[in-house]
Amino acid sequence: MKTINKTKIVKSTPLLALFFLFATTFMVQSCADLDPDLTEFASPPGSYLSLDDMNSGIIGVYGQVTLAARMTTFYAPAWAGDDMTTHRALNKADFREFDQRAVQSSNNRLLRNWNAIYDAVNAINGVLARSEGLIDAEGINQDVLQIQLGEAYFLRGLLFNQLARVHGRIALPLTQVPPPDISRSSLEEVYTQIESDFLAAEQRLPEVYPGTLPGAPRPNKGSAKAFLARLYMDWGGFPIKDNSKYALAASTAKDVIDNAGTYGFGLVDDLEDLWTVAGRFNQESLFTIAYCKGCPDNSLANRKFSRLGLPADLGGWNETFAEIKFFEDFPEGARKEATYRTDLDYTQFNAQKSPVFKKITGPIGDLNPRDFLTERNDFLMRYAEILLIYAEASGLSGNVTADSWEALNKIRRRAAGLPFDTPDSSVDVITGDIADLAFTERKWEFAGEYVRWFDLVRREKVAEVLGVRDDVAGPIPEHNPIIGSLETSNYLAPIPADAVDRNPNLAN
Repeated sequence: MKTINKTKIVKSTPLLALFFLFATTFMVQSCADLDPDLTEFASPPGSYLSLDDMNSGIIGVYGQVTLAARMTTFYAPAWAGDDMTTHRALNKADFREFDQRAVQSSNNRLLRNWNAIYDAVNAINGVLARSEGLIDAEGINQDVLQIQLGEAYFLRGLLFNQLARVHGRIALPLTQVPPPDISRSSLEEVYTQIESDFLAAEQRLPEVYPGTLPGAPRPNKGSAKAFLARLYMDWGGFPIKDNSKYALAASTAKDVIDNAGTYGFGLVDDLEDLWTVAGRFNQESLFTIAYCKGCPDNSLANRKFSRLGLPADLGGWNETFAEIKFFEDFPEGARKEATYRTDLDYTQFNAQKSPVFKKITGPIGDLNPRDFLTERNDFLMRYAEILLIYAEASGLSGNVTADSWEALNKIRRRAAGLPFDTPDSSVDVITGDIADLAFTERKWEFAGEYVRWFDLVRREKVAEVLGVRDDVAGPIPEHNPIIGSLETSNYLAPIPADAVDRNPNLAN
Protein backbone atom coordinates (compact mmCIF):
# COMPACT_ATOMS: atom_id res chain seq x y z
CA MET A 1 0.00 0.00 0.00
CA LYS A 2 1.78 3.13 -1.20
CA THR A 3 1.22 6.00 1.22
CA ILE A 4 4.23 8.26 0.75
CA ASN A 5 3.34 11.81 1.69
CA LYS A 6 5.23 14.33 -0.44
CA THR A 7 4.84 17.41 1.74
CA LYS A 8 4.44 20.87 0.23
CA ILE A 9 6.66 23.69 1.44
CA VAL A 10 4.46 26.70 1.95
CA LYS A 11 5.93 30.12 1.36
CA SER A 12 5.65 31.98 4.63
CA THR A 13 5.18 35.64 5.32
CA PRO A 14 8.16 37.78 6.38
CA LEU A 15 9.28 37.08 9.91
CA LEU A 16 7.62 39.89 11.86
CA ALA A 17 7.87 38.54 15.38
CA LEU A 18 8.56 35.35 17.32
CA PHE A 19 7.06 36.46 20.62
CA PHE A 20 4.52 33.65 20.35
CA LEU A 21 7.26 31.03 20.34
CA PHE A 22 9.04 32.58 23.29
CA ALA A 23 5.80 32.67 25.24
CA THR A 24 4.84 29.07 24.58
CA THR A 25 8.04 27.09 24.15
CA PHE A 26 8.56 26.43 27.85
CA MET A 27 5.24 24.63 28.00
CA VAL A 28 7.05 21.36 27.32
CA GLN A 29 9.94 22.06 29.68
CA SER A 30 8.41 22.97 33.03
CA CYS A 31 6.87 20.58 35.51
CA ALA A 32 3.45 22.24 35.52
CA ASP A 33 3.16 22.42 31.76
CA LEU A 34 4.75 19.05 31.05
CA ASP A 35 1.48 17.45 32.09
CA PRO A 36 -0.77 18.44 29.19
CA ASP A 37 -4.33 17.41 28.60
CA LEU A 38 -3.66 14.53 26.23
CA THR A 39 -7.10 14.93 24.66
CA GLU A 40 -6.28 18.51 23.73
CA PHE A 41 -5.21 17.52 20.24
CA ALA A 42 -8.80 16.45 19.56
CA SER A 43 -10.27 19.86 20.31
CA PRO A 44 -11.63 21.87 18.64
CA PRO A 45 -13.26 19.68 15.99
CA GLY A 46 -12.49 20.41 12.39
CA SER A 47 -9.81 22.95 11.55
CA TYR A 48 -7.79 24.90 14.06
CA LEU A 49 -8.78 28.54 14.28
CA SER A 50 -5.59 29.95 15.77
CA LEU A 51 -1.93 29.29 16.49
CA ASP A 52 -2.96 28.76 20.11
CA ASP A 53 -5.08 25.82 18.98
CA MET A 54 -2.21 24.50 16.91
CA ASN A 55 0.26 24.85 19.76
CA SER A 56 -2.10 23.01 22.11
CA GLY A 57 -2.20 20.19 19.59
CA ILE A 58 1.60 20.05 19.38
CA ILE A 59 1.89 20.07 23.19
CA GLY A 60 -0.56 17.17 23.30
CA VAL A 61 1.62 15.26 20.83
CA TYR A 62 4.73 15.82 22.95
CA GLY A 63 2.79 14.42 25.87
CA GLN A 64 1.91 11.31 23.85
CA VAL A 65 5.53 10.81 22.79
CA THR A 66 6.71 11.21 26.37
CA LEU A 67 4.19 8.64 27.59
CA ALA A 68 5.37 6.22 24.90
CA ALA A 69 9.05 6.67 25.79
CA ARG A 70 8.96 6.89 29.59
CA MET A 71 9.12 3.09 30.14
CA THR A 72 11.78 0.59 29.10
CA THR A 73 9.08 -0.85 26.85
CA PHE A 74 10.06 1.74 24.22
CA TYR A 75 13.55 0.21 24.08
CA ALA A 76 12.78 -3.47 24.78
CA PRO A 77 14.45 -4.79 21.58
CA ALA A 78 17.77 -3.36 22.83
CA TRP A 79 18.04 -6.22 25.33
CA ALA A 80 19.01 -8.36 22.33
CA GLY A 81 22.40 -6.65 22.13
CA ASP A 82 25.56 -8.03 23.71
CA ASP A 83 25.82 -5.07 26.09
CA MET A 84 22.58 -5.51 28.08
CA THR A 85 20.78 -8.27 29.92
CA THR A 86 17.97 -8.68 32.44
CA HIS A 87 17.18 -10.94 35.37
CA ARG A 88 17.10 -14.68 34.69
CA ALA A 89 13.62 -15.04 36.26
CA LEU A 90 11.06 -12.88 38.06
CA ASN A 91 8.68 -10.87 35.85
CA LYS A 92 11.26 -10.10 33.13
CA ALA A 93 10.07 -12.65 30.57
CA ASP A 94 9.36 -10.04 27.88
CA PHE A 95 12.92 -8.70 28.11
CA ARG A 96 14.38 -12.22 28.25
CA GLU A 97 12.72 -13.08 24.95
CA PHE A 98 14.81 -10.36 23.29
CA ASP A 99 17.90 -11.21 25.32
CA GLN A 100 17.68 -14.86 24.24
CA ARG A 101 16.54 -14.12 20.65
CA ALA A 102 13.23 -15.93 21.06
CA VAL A 103 10.70 -13.11 20.65
CA GLN A 104 7.06 -14.15 20.42
CA SER A 105 4.23 -12.19 18.78
CA SER A 106 2.49 -12.36 22.17
CA ASN A 107 5.29 -10.32 23.81
CA ASN A 108 3.45 -7.68 25.81
CA ARG A 109 6.23 -5.08 25.45
CA LEU A 110 5.93 -5.29 21.67
CA LEU A 111 2.19 -4.72 21.82
CA ARG A 112 2.35 -1.84 24.29
CA ASN A 113 5.04 -0.11 22.24
CA TRP A 114 3.10 -0.65 19.01
CA ASN A 115 -0.08 0.81 20.50
CA ALA A 116 1.66 3.76 22.20
CA ILE A 117 3.53 4.76 19.04
CA TYR A 118 0.48 4.55 16.79
CA ASP A 119 -1.57 6.52 19.33
CA ALA A 120 1.04 9.28 19.04
CA VAL A 121 1.17 9.00 15.24
CA ASN A 122 -2.61 9.31 15.04
CA ALA A 123 -2.44 12.40 17.25
CA ILE A 124 0.17 13.92 14.92
CA ASN A 125 -1.95 13.17 11.87
CA GLY A 126 -4.89 14.86 13.58
CA VAL A 127 -2.80 17.97 14.24
CA LEU A 128 -1.62 18.08 10.62
CA ALA A 129 -5.16 17.69 9.30
CA ARG A 130 -6.57 20.40 11.57
CA SER A 131 -3.77 22.80 10.68
CA GLU A 132 -4.67 22.95 7.00
CA GLY A 133 -7.11 25.84 7.48
CA LEU A 134 -4.33 27.97 8.98
CA ILE A 135 -2.06 27.79 5.94
CA ASP A 136 -2.12 31.18 4.15
CA ALA A 137 -4.96 32.28 6.44
CA GLU A 138 -5.24 36.00 7.12
CA GLY A 139 -3.76 37.07 10.46
CA ILE A 140 -1.82 33.84 10.99
CA ASN A 141 1.96 34.17 11.40
CA GLN A 142 3.03 31.65 8.77
CA ASP A 143 6.61 31.47 10.08
CA VAL A 144 5.38 30.26 13.44
CA LEU A 145 2.97 27.84 11.80
CA GLN A 146 5.68 26.34 9.64
CA ILE A 147 7.86 25.70 12.68
CA GLN A 148 4.99 23.94 14.41
CA LEU A 149 4.39 21.81 11.31
CA GLY A 150 8.10 21.00 11.30
CA GLU A 151 7.80 19.66 14.84
CA ALA A 152 4.90 17.44 13.82
CA TYR A 153 6.77 15.98 10.85
CA PHE A 154 9.89 15.46 12.95
CA LEU A 155 8.01 13.56 15.64
CA ARG A 156 6.16 11.40 13.13
CA GLY A 157 9.40 10.54 11.33
CA LEU A 158 11.02 9.65 14.63
CA LEU A 159 8.16 7.37 15.65
CA PHE A 160 7.94 5.61 12.29
CA ASN A 161 11.71 5.15 12.41
CA GLN A 162 11.55 3.57 15.87
CA LEU A 163 8.92 1.07 14.74
CA ALA A 164 10.73 0.30 11.49
CA ARG A 165 13.94 -0.51 13.38
CA VAL A 166 11.98 -3.04 15.43
CA HIS A 167 9.63 -4.57 12.85
CA GLY A 168 10.89 -3.61 9.37
CA ARG A 169 7.70 -3.34 7.32
CA ILE A 170 5.04 -1.35 9.17
CA ALA A 171 1.77 0.38 8.39
CA LEU A 172 2.02 4.06 7.46
CA PRO A 173 -1.20 5.82 8.48
CA LEU A 174 -1.03 9.43 7.27
CA THR A 175 -4.62 10.58 7.72
CA GLN A 176 -6.61 11.90 10.66
CA VAL A 177 -8.73 8.74 10.72
CA PRO A 178 -6.49 5.80 9.75
CA PRO A 179 -8.04 3.06 7.60
CA PRO A 180 -8.99 0.18 9.94
CA ASP A 181 -7.79 -2.36 7.37
CA ILE A 182 -4.49 -0.66 6.50
CA SER A 183 -1.73 -2.96 5.27
CA ARG A 184 1.98 -2.84 5.93
CA SER A 185 3.98 -0.89 3.36
CA SER A 186 7.09 -2.15 1.61
CA LEU A 187 10.46 -1.50 3.22
CA GLU A 188 11.30 1.02 0.53
CA GLU A 189 8.03 2.88 1.13
CA VAL A 190 8.61 2.89 4.88
CA TYR A 191 12.11 4.35 4.61
CA THR A 192 11.04 6.85 1.96
CA GLN A 193 8.19 8.10 4.17
CA ILE A 194 10.53 8.54 7.13
CA GLU A 195 12.95 10.43 4.89
CA SER A 196 10.09 12.62 3.64
CA ASP A 197 9.05 13.49 7.20
CA PHE A 198 12.58 14.37 8.31
CA LEU A 199 13.16 16.47 5.18
CA ALA A 200 9.88 18.29 5.75
CA ALA A 201 10.99 18.95 9.34
CA GLU A 202 14.43 20.14 8.27
CA GLN A 203 12.93 22.65 5.81
CA ARG A 204 10.57 24.11 8.41
CA LEU A 205 12.42 24.05 11.73
CA PRO A 206 14.61 26.96 12.83
CA GLU A 207 18.35 26.70 13.38
CA VAL A 208 17.68 27.09 17.09
CA TYR A 209 14.21 26.82 18.59
CA PRO A 210 13.66 30.13 20.43
CA GLY A 211 13.70 30.03 24.19
CA THR A 212 14.52 26.35 24.65
CA LEU A 213 16.98 24.86 27.07
CA PRO A 214 20.12 23.11 25.71
CA GLY A 215 19.69 19.71 24.10
CA ALA A 216 16.82 20.58 21.73
CA PRO A 217 13.80 19.56 23.84
CA ARG A 218 11.97 21.09 20.90
CA PRO A 219 13.89 20.03 17.80
CA ASN A 220 15.73 22.33 15.46
CA LYS A 221 16.99 22.01 11.90
CA GLY A 222 20.11 20.20 13.10
CA SER A 223 18.00 17.66 15.01
CA ALA A 224 16.15 16.73 11.81
CA LYS A 225 19.40 16.41 9.84
CA ALA A 226 20.94 14.23 12.54
CA PHE A 227 18.07 11.75 12.55
CA LEU A 228 18.12 11.79 8.76
CA ALA A 229 21.79 10.79 8.85
CA ARG A 230 20.94 7.91 11.18
CA LEU A 231 18.14 6.85 8.84
CA TYR A 232 20.57 6.74 5.91
CA MET A 233 22.91 4.51 7.94
CA ASP A 234 20.04 2.10 8.57
CA TRP A 235 18.99 2.34 4.91
CA GLY A 236 22.48 1.41 3.77
CA GLY A 237 22.50 -1.68 5.98
CA PHE A 238 20.14 -4.58 6.66
CA PRO A 239 17.39 -5.08 5.65
CA ILE A 240 17.42 -2.89 2.50
CA LYS A 241 21.21 -2.69 2.03
CA ASP A 242 21.21 0.28 -0.36
CA ASN A 243 24.91 1.13 -0.21
CA SER A 244 24.32 4.45 -1.99
CA LYS A 245 22.82 5.81 1.24
CA TYR A 246 26.19 5.78 3.03
CA ALA A 247 27.36 8.80 1.04
CA LEU A 248 24.17 10.61 2.07
CA ALA A 249 24.72 9.60 5.69
CA ALA A 250 28.25 11.01 5.57
CA SER A 251 27.31 14.30 3.90
CA THR A 252 24.27 14.84 6.14
CA ALA A 253 26.27 14.12 9.30
CA LYS A 254 29.06 16.42 8.09
CA ASP A 255 26.54 19.22 7.61
CA VAL A 256 25.44 18.84 11.25
CA ILE A 257 29.08 18.87 12.38
CA ASP A 258 29.97 21.91 10.30
CA ASN A 259 27.01 23.84 11.73
CA ALA A 260 27.09 22.44 15.26
CA GLY A 261 27.74 25.85 16.79
CA THR A 262 24.74 27.31 15.00
CA TYR A 263 22.48 24.52 16.22
CA GLY A 264 23.86 24.63 19.76
CA PHE A 265 25.40 21.15 19.60
CA GLY A 266 28.73 19.78 20.76
CA LEU A 267 30.42 17.29 23.06
CA VAL A 268 30.43 17.77 26.81
CA ASP A 269 33.85 17.56 28.44
CA ASP A 270 33.00 14.86 30.98
CA LEU A 271 30.90 11.94 29.73
CA GLU A 272 29.65 11.20 33.24
CA ASP A 273 27.92 14.59 33.43
CA LEU A 274 25.34 13.28 30.97
CA TRP A 275 23.97 10.78 33.50
CA THR A 276 23.36 13.34 36.24
CA VAL A 277 20.14 15.16 36.99
CA ALA A 278 22.04 18.44 36.71
CA GLY A 279 23.12 17.44 33.20
CA ARG A 280 19.65 16.59 31.95
CA PHE A 281 19.73 19.53 29.50
CA ASN A 282 23.04 19.64 27.66
CA GLN A 283 24.53 20.53 24.28
CA GLU A 284 25.41 16.92 23.44
CA SER A 285 21.78 15.84 23.10
CA LEU A 286 20.45 16.39 19.59
CA PHE A 287 16.86 15.79 20.70
CA THR A 288 15.77 15.49 24.30
CA ILE A 289 12.61 14.05 25.77
CA ALA A 290 12.12 16.00 28.98
CA TYR A 291 10.51 14.39 32.02
CA CYS A 292 8.98 15.75 35.16
CA LYS A 293 8.90 14.20 38.62
CA GLY A 294 6.33 15.84 40.82
CA CYS A 295 3.87 16.77 38.11
CA PRO A 296 0.26 15.75 38.78
CA ASP A 297 0.17 11.94 39.25
CA ASN A 298 3.81 11.70 38.04
CA SER A 299 2.53 10.54 34.65
CA LEU A 300 5.44 12.23 32.90
CA ALA A 301 8.24 11.06 35.19
CA ASN A 302 10.96 8.88 33.67
CA ARG A 303 10.63 5.21 34.66
CA LYS A 304 13.80 3.69 33.19
CA PHE A 305 16.56 4.67 35.60
CA SER A 306 17.84 4.45 39.17
CA ARG A 307 16.13 1.50 40.88
CA LEU A 308 15.63 -0.42 37.63
CA GLY A 309 19.38 -0.81 37.18
CA LEU A 310 20.17 -2.16 40.63
CA PRO A 311 19.98 -5.71 42.00
CA ALA A 312 17.62 -6.59 44.81
CA ASP A 313 20.65 -6.68 47.13
CA LEU A 314 20.67 -2.87 46.88
CA GLY A 315 16.91 -2.42 46.81
CA GLY A 316 16.72 -2.56 43.02
CA TRP A 317 14.22 -4.07 40.62
CA ASN A 318 16.65 -6.33 38.71
CA GLU A 319 15.60 -5.11 35.27
CA THR A 320 18.52 -3.56 33.37
CA PHE A 321 21.94 -5.12 33.87
CA ALA A 322 25.18 -5.17 31.90
CA GLU A 323 26.45 -8.28 30.14
CA ILE A 324 29.42 -9.88 31.89
CA LYS A 325 31.59 -10.45 28.81
CA PHE A 326 30.96 -6.97 27.48
CA PHE A 327 31.88 -5.45 30.84
CA GLU A 328 35.04 -7.50 31.21
CA ASP A 329 36.13 -6.71 27.62
CA PHE A 330 35.42 -2.98 27.97
CA PRO A 331 38.66 -0.94 27.67
CA GLU A 332 39.79 0.50 30.98
CA GLY A 333 39.74 4.26 31.40
CA ALA A 334 37.51 7.27 31.94
CA ARG A 335 34.74 6.01 29.66
CA LYS A 336 34.42 2.69 31.48
CA GLU A 337 34.24 4.53 34.80
CA ALA A 338 31.50 6.76 33.38
CA THR A 339 29.57 3.79 32.00
CA TYR A 340 29.56 1.37 34.94
CA ARG A 341 29.37 1.39 38.73
CA THR A 342 32.84 -0.07 39.13
CA ASP A 343 32.64 0.64 42.87
CA LEU A 344 30.19 -2.28 43.11
CA ASP A 345 31.60 -5.82 43.02
CA TYR A 346 28.96 -7.57 40.98
CA THR A 347 30.46 -11.00 41.75
CA GLN A 348 29.23 -10.61 45.33
CA PHE A 349 25.57 -9.95 44.51
CA ASN A 350 23.06 -12.60 45.56
CA ALA A 351 20.09 -11.52 43.42
CA GLN A 352 22.09 -11.86 40.20
CA LYS A 353 25.79 -11.50 39.56
CA SER A 354 25.65 -8.92 36.79
CA PRO A 355 27.55 -5.62 36.40
CA VAL A 356 25.65 -2.37 36.98
CA PHE A 357 25.34 0.49 34.49
CA LYS A 358 26.11 3.91 35.94
CA LYS A 359 24.24 5.23 32.89
CA ILE A 360 21.10 3.62 34.34
CA THR A 361 21.55 4.14 38.09
CA GLY A 362 23.30 7.50 37.87
CA PRO A 363 26.58 8.34 39.61
CA ILE A 364 26.87 7.71 43.34
CA GLY A 365 24.57 10.02 45.28
CA ASP A 366 22.92 11.63 42.26
CA LEU A 367 19.69 9.64 42.35
CA ASN A 368 17.98 7.98 45.27
CA PRO A 369 18.59 4.25 44.67
CA ARG A 370 15.05 3.56 45.87
CA ASP A 371 13.50 5.82 43.22
CA PHE A 372 11.51 4.32 40.38
CA LEU A 373 10.39 7.74 39.15
CA THR A 374 13.06 10.26 38.12
CA GLU A 375 13.39 13.46 36.11
CA ARG A 376 16.33 12.20 34.13
CA ASN A 377 15.87 13.10 30.47
CA ASP A 378 16.22 10.84 27.43
CA PHE A 379 18.81 11.80 24.84
CA LEU A 380 17.40 10.13 21.75
CA MET A 381 20.60 10.92 19.89
CA ARG A 382 23.90 12.37 21.06
CA TYR A 383 26.40 14.52 19.19
CA ALA A 384 28.89 11.70 19.71
CA GLU A 385 26.73 9.59 17.42
CA ILE A 386 26.84 12.15 14.61
CA LEU A 387 30.64 12.18 14.80
CA LEU A 388 30.78 8.39 14.61
CA ILE A 389 28.15 8.22 11.86
CA TYR A 390 30.32 10.56 9.83
CA ALA A 391 33.45 8.49 10.43
CA GLU A 392 31.78 5.14 9.72
CA ALA A 393 29.80 6.36 6.71
CA SER A 394 32.93 7.97 5.25
CA GLY A 395 34.59 4.57 5.28
CA LEU A 396 31.56 2.70 3.96
CA SER A 397 31.15 5.21 1.11
CA GLY A 398 34.86 5.24 0.24
CA ASN A 399 35.39 8.95 0.90
CA VAL A 400 37.65 9.15 3.94
CA THR A 401 39.12 12.56 4.80
CA ALA A 402 41.17 14.08 7.58
CA ASP A 403 37.88 15.33 9.04
CA SER A 404 36.61 11.73 9.15
CA TRP A 405 39.57 10.70 11.30
CA GLU A 406 39.21 13.76 13.50
CA ALA A 407 35.54 12.93 14.16
CA LEU A 408 36.55 9.46 15.34
CA ASN A 409 39.49 10.72 17.37
CA LYS A 410 37.42 13.26 19.29
CA ILE A 411 35.48 10.35 20.79
CA ARG A 412 38.62 8.31 21.45
CA ARG A 413 40.28 11.22 23.28
CA ARG A 414 37.33 11.87 25.55
CA ALA A 415 37.06 8.15 26.26
CA ALA A 416 40.62 8.28 27.56
CA GLY A 417 39.85 11.27 29.76
CA LEU A 418 41.72 13.70 27.49
CA PRO A 419 40.57 17.03 25.99
CA PHE A 420 38.63 15.97 22.91
CA ASP A 421 39.74 18.90 20.76
CA THR A 422 43.48 18.40 21.33
CA PRO A 423 45.28 15.86 19.10
CA ASP A 424 47.08 13.19 21.12
CA SER A 425 49.26 10.56 19.48
CA SER A 426 48.70 8.16 22.36
CA VAL A 427 45.07 7.56 21.33
CA ASP A 428 44.60 9.07 17.85
CA VAL A 429 44.36 6.78 14.82
CA ILE A 430 44.89 7.82 11.19
CA THR A 431 45.17 4.45 9.43
CA GLY A 432 43.11 1.29 9.17
CA ASP A 433 39.51 0.51 8.25
CA ILE A 434 37.78 3.58 9.62
CA ALA A 435 34.32 2.05 9.15
CA ASP A 436 35.16 -0.88 11.40
CA LEU A 437 37.06 1.33 13.84
CA ALA A 438 34.07 3.67 14.17
CA PHE A 439 31.68 0.73 14.49
CA THR A 440 33.78 -0.63 17.35
CA GLU A 441 33.96 2.80 18.95
CA ARG A 442 30.17 2.94 18.91
CA LYS A 443 30.14 -0.37 20.77
CA TRP A 444 31.88 1.16 23.76
CA GLU A 445 30.53 4.72 23.52
CA PHE A 446 26.83 3.78 23.56
CA ALA A 447 26.89 0.74 25.86
CA GLY A 448 23.67 0.66 27.86
CA GLU A 449 21.98 3.33 25.75
CA TYR A 450 19.68 0.96 23.84
CA VAL A 451 21.72 1.38 20.62
CA ARG A 452 23.96 -1.65 20.21
CA TRP A 453 21.34 -4.14 18.94
CA PHE A 454 20.36 -1.90 16.04
CA ASP A 455 24.03 -1.52 15.10
CA LEU A 456 24.47 -5.28 15.02
CA VAL A 457 21.40 -5.62 12.81
CA ARG A 458 22.29 -2.99 10.21
CA ARG A 459 25.83 -4.37 9.82
CA GLU A 460 24.60 -8.02 9.91
CA LYS A 461 26.93 -8.89 12.76
CA VAL A 462 24.45 -10.61 15.05
CA ALA A 463 25.77 -14.14 14.57
CA GLU A 464 29.39 -13.00 14.70
CA VAL A 465 28.96 -11.09 17.95
CA LEU A 466 26.24 -12.96 19.81
CA GLY A 467 27.72 -16.30 18.77
CA VAL A 468 30.48 -15.73 21.33
CA ARG A 469 28.45 -13.69 23.83
CA ASP A 470 28.13 -16.59 26.24
CA ASP A 471 31.86 -17.46 26.12
CA VAL A 472 32.73 -15.83 29.42
CA ALA A 473 36.22 -16.48 30.73
CA GLY A 474 35.48 -17.00 34.38
CA PRO A 475 33.24 -18.79 36.85
CA ILE A 476 30.08 -16.71 36.20
CA PRO A 477 28.20 -17.54 32.98
CA GLU A 478 25.77 -15.20 31.24
CA HIS A 479 22.42 -15.59 32.96
CA ASN A 480 20.18 -15.72 29.87
CA PRO A 481 21.85 -17.99 27.29
CA ILE A 482 20.75 -17.53 23.69
CA ILE A 483 18.18 -20.10 22.58
CA GLY A 484 16.88 -18.56 19.33
CA SER A 485 18.30 -18.21 15.84
CA LEU A 486 21.02 -15.66 15.13
CA GLU A 487 20.26 -15.61 11.40
CA THR A 488 18.90 -12.59 9.55
CA SER A 489 15.46 -14.22 9.43
CA ASN A 490 15.24 -13.60 13.19
CA TYR A 491 16.49 -10.02 13.25
CA LEU A 492 13.13 -8.25 13.08
CA ALA A 493 10.40 -8.62 15.69
CA PRO A 494 6.99 -10.02 14.71
CA ILE A 495 3.93 -7.78 14.47
CA PRO A 496 2.04 -8.10 17.79
CA ALA A 497 -0.54 -10.86 17.64
CA ASP A 498 -3.23 -8.63 19.12
CA ALA A 499 -2.70 -6.04 16.38
CA VAL A 500 -3.00 -8.76 13.72
CA ASP A 501 -6.18 -10.06 15.36
CA ARG A 502 -7.69 -6.59 15.08
CA ASN A 503 -6.47 -6.11 11.51
CA PRO A 504 -5.51 -9.32 9.67
CA ASN A 505 -3.99 -7.26 6.82
CA LEU A 506 -1.00 -6.58 9.09
CA ALA A 507 -0.02 -10.23 8.75
CA ASN A 508 0.75 -9.73 5.04
